[in-house]
Amino acid sequence: MRIITHTCTACGTVVSANELESNRVMKCPGLGCENVLRFTDLPEEERTFFLDHAEQYEL
Repeated sequence: MRIITHTCTACGTVVSANELESNRVMKCPGLGCENVLRFTDLPEEERTFFLDHAEQYEL
């Protein structure tokens, strides 16, 4: 299993790929941050890996 994350460009908050995938578009969870994060913000290779191995990332 790989740990796949995305860092908010506005505040530096780290969000996991499974959160981004389940929501597809979400407001950054950082305090006071209004930045919008998207699953498509992840690099293509990481999105593909995550989707191909989704069963490993189920909680």
